[in-house]
Amino acid sequence: MMKALATVILVTIATLISGCLSGREFISVEEKFSKQESASGIHLVRKGETLFSIAWRYGVDYRELASANSIYSPYTIYPGQKIDVKNINKKSVKTVTRRVEKPSKVATKKSSAKPVTPKISQNPPKITATQGETDWKWPANGRLIGYFSTKKPVSKGIDITGSLGESVLAAAAGTVVYAGQGLRGYGNLVIIKHDDTYLSAYAHSSRILVREQEVVKAGQKIAEIGSTGTDKVKLHFEIRRNGKPVDPLRYLPSRSG
Repeated sequence: MMKALATVILVTIATLISGCLSGREFISVEEKFSKQESASGIHLVRKGETLFSIAWRYGVDYRELASANSIYSPYTIYPGQKIDVKNINKKSVKTVTRRVEKPSKVATKKSSAKPVTPKISQNPPKITATQGETDWKWPANGRLIGYFSTKKPVSKGIDITGSLGESVLAAAAGTVVYAGQGLRGYGNLVIIKHDDTYLSAYAHSSRILVREQEVVKAGQKIAEIGSTGTDKVKLHFEIRRNGKPVDPLRYLPSRSG
């Protein structure tokens, strides 16, 4: 009798505990700190992070982030350092006041010609090497399976399919400013700085073949296609101009597929 009663009590306690826990949402330590940082506007530097990876994470220009935090080239940061990611634009953007010239008193004849409305192309123009100052190449040979989009679901780059271990190539010459897996959702990630304006990123690699501060050539193998941080084998490729995502297809040479 006592044994049966003890069993009933244990089952009741287990049920109550289960009911209490089921209503709770368990959050990882990383996610907890990430939410706290977003709310406070202060990012606490973790081991392996660089100024470039932090700027990438928050979608800002690395130069503005550096300026707002009084960090100077070569932009060295340390674990535990606090980075202000909230007041970037307020601190780095200066207001320029221009003097407005008064119109001349010289009379002008009214033109009888009707104003001409310029035609606007529906297709965004390709950015040429002369305009963009960077000669872009495709980072992988696979088929295009995902496109850049500013609408939901938002995609900050393109996805290229491939087989596990296939080559990931540098889309342009530059310097590796990040190589690691510290950015959630990107898996093994490489970020290359091409000049003061452009950065490119190569995500989900199975293996990274370059190191930070390594100078790479256009077309050089920098990683191998994989599925880290995602559910399928692919390369996720992004280009950022002054810290903002842009459509890579406007920069890459035309090709089928």
